[in-house]
Amino acid sequence: MLRDLTISKIVEGIKKGQLSSYEIVKECIEEIKKDNSSSKPINAFITLMEDYALEQAKYIDENKNKLEGKLLGVPIAVKDNINVKSFPTTCASKILEGFISVEDATVVERIKNSFGVIIGKTNMDEFAMGSSNETSYYGIVRNPHDRDRVPGGSSGGSAASVAANQVVCALGSDTGGSIRQPAAFCGVVGVKPTYGLVSRYGLVAFGSSLDQIGPITKNVEDAAILMDVISGYDPKDSTSVQVEKISFHERLKEPVDSNSITVGIPEEYFTDDVQEEILEAIRNVLGLIEKKGVKVKKISLPRTKYAIPTYYIVAPAEASSNLARFDGVRYGYRAKSQDLLDLYFNTKTEGFGKEVKRRIMLGNYVLSAGYYDAYYLKALKVRTLLKNDFANAFREVDFIITPTTPTTAFKIGEKTSNPIEMYLSDIFTVTVNLVGTCAISLPVGSDKNNLPIGMQIIGKPFEDAELLRFARFVESLVSS
Repeated sequence: MLRDLTISKIVEGIKKGQLSSYEIVKECIEEIKKDNSSSKPINAFITLMEDYALEQAKYIDENKNKLEGKLLGVPIAVKDNINVKSFPTTCASKILEGFISVEDATVVERIKNSFGVIIGKTNMDEFAMGSSNETSYYGIVRNPHDRDRVPGGSSGGSAASVAANQVVCALGSDTGGSIRQPAAFCGVVGVKPTYGLVSRYGLVAFGSSLDQIGPITKNVEDAAILMDVISGYDPKDSTSVQVEKISFHERLKEPVDSNSITVGIPEEYFTDDVQEEILEAIRNVLGLIEKKGVKVKKISLPRTKYAIPTYYIVAPAEASSNLARFDGVRYGYRAKSQDLLDLYFNTKTEGFGKEVKRRIMLGNYVLSAGYYDAYYLKALKVRTLLKNDFANAFREVDFIITPTTPTTAFKIGEKTSNPIEMYLSDIFTVTVNLVGTCAISLPVGSDKNNLPIGMQIIGKPFEDAELLRFARFVESLVSS
């Protein structure tokens, strides 16, 4: 039954008495437990909130006629770097072992107010640092389409749980593509909202100027419903932007005037380095939308080649500052030590994984006195130039279409020995975070190994509703 359920179907079914939230949540939990006992588990969850979720679902069933909420009775998973009160937040790291959240993240509070049922915290790359979900202290996550392959990262657990029908929808966080890339690898929809549109309060920070929480769902309609719930100004978040509150779901119902839309195709994203099957799938989509009157125009984003080096200076610099607080003094893992300096050194040495240590060291290096101007300051200047590239492009086009990833899901262990090769798997997604705009990844086909292919649509800043509306239009053409 879970395979056929969407958010709107569940809410409507519960209100009419045709569906039971308790039975749906119970089926989700059974599906997760069944997978966990298999020889190659997907391992999508770190914490399963079984008793809590069943109790909430039972309450919703008993009071469904009195309750109103866009997520009424819907089972949802939350990435384990987003706080849920009274439950662990581990960020998939040993250093947060034993830490229990004392309050809800704003997005979690809004989900609860909409009577969504949070059933667990999903596995992820440690502190959201990774593109494959192989850096988790709690074990790798496997791709539901091929369990010898990665689901993408860092929100791999969230994407895999939706793709495997363990939940109907999930929340992830996107710092350089961490929602869109796993969505592409797992064949689901992933949205990176405009920076500032969704509150970051209660999200454990990786790169504070880059991180954004967003939905992972089965289709665009569900993504719009979830965006209705989690978006909006939050005075507790200094990066939250006060914009007019609109209904993303209602906007989806408005017809798209395809003859008035121009889509940009940046030449820098369509190269020989991209898997041919991905290029072919996107060419097919472009053919479909052109037949409906959409104008397709070649454009240039000339500084694209600088996006990865810029990102891997800015993000580690911010991470090295954000992760300095994990010292064994206040919370989480504490190593045995003789004095305070030993405590700091041993806790961080034993508590952080290899990839996190690599990025902390890189971040400290580019922020150090002798190298700040040469690296970090220069990266900030290039970031501004990248923003200018997109601003210029959006004067000519309404949306930009690119591959989400250069390849489909790669095999577990294939890129772990080469960090640079791993970093390049985010080559088409990091720029969106650097410039702060919105983007979505849609499944648009499969390769010869039956692995999902994702296509990225990039929209103008704070025009997320228009992005979702166009994405729904494209989705309808692809699925017809």
